[in-house]
Amino acid sequence: MDILKGKVAVVTGSTSGIGLAYVRAFAGAGANIVLNGIGAPADVEKTRTAIENDFGVKAIYSPANMAEPIEIANMISFAERTFGSVDVLVNNAGIQHVSPIEDFPVEKWDAVIAINLSSAFHAIRAVTPGMKQRGWGRILTTASAHSQVASPFKSAYVAAKHGIVGLTRTVALELARSKITCNCISPGYVWTPLVEKQIPNTMKARNMDRDQVINDVLLAAQPTKEFVTVEQVASLALFLCSDDAAQITGANFSIDGGWTAA
Repeated sequence: MDILKGKVAVVTGSTSGIGLAYVRAFAGAGANIVLNGIGAPADVEKTRTAIENDFGVKAIYSPANMAEPIEIANMISFAERTFGSVDVLVNNAGIQHVSPIEDFPVEKWDAVIAINLSSAFHAIRAVTPGMKQRGWGRILTTASAHSQVASPFKSAYVAAKHGIVGLTRTVALELARSKITCNCISPGYVWTPLVEKQIPNTMKARNMDRDQVINDVLLAAQPTKEFVTVEQVASLALFLCSDDAAQITGANFSIDGGWTAA
């Protein structure tokens, strides 16, 4: 499938996990790629070259800090200078902090809001003029099941993800006549290396075996009792970038094993 052949996709937080699945799906559909995220330089370079070698596209890397508006704007400018356009933007970078509200560190609140919500605003603001000029664009943001429901001790994360839905809907309305769509995807628990690494510590802390941690802790809220895969999330994103999805905008797509159905 070459549905993105000749297009350029910027994906934040894309050196691993869901973000890396996005870029590999887009590259497989013919898009040139702008990677962004953290990681050892050698690992990032290995990821970048693998994308080029596997899919025959161009891939560049921006180390832009998603907490810094100027760096976000510079990342978009870098992509436009290098490739001539940014046609697909995926706001995927995110962090988490868990704490009771009365003890929630102010600096952690500010960081979560900056990276999980404000960075999407700054990136969308930067790509919109070029997308309008070219008369085509796809804007996606990774939200979460927590864009629709709440969990205790995650006030900043839940607030940010709810905010993403509002931002998405507003941008969709503003750009509805510009051939630019704006949507968000809300996964439940996705099987990633980050989730896998949490299991041994949780086993120890709760005196549980691996299966108990997976079923009774991580997947407690997902009726299917199965993890979402990064490939499933990326496949949905790729569809939303296609011409078949041209009339889908301002939507929030749940992919959460039934978590938010109740």
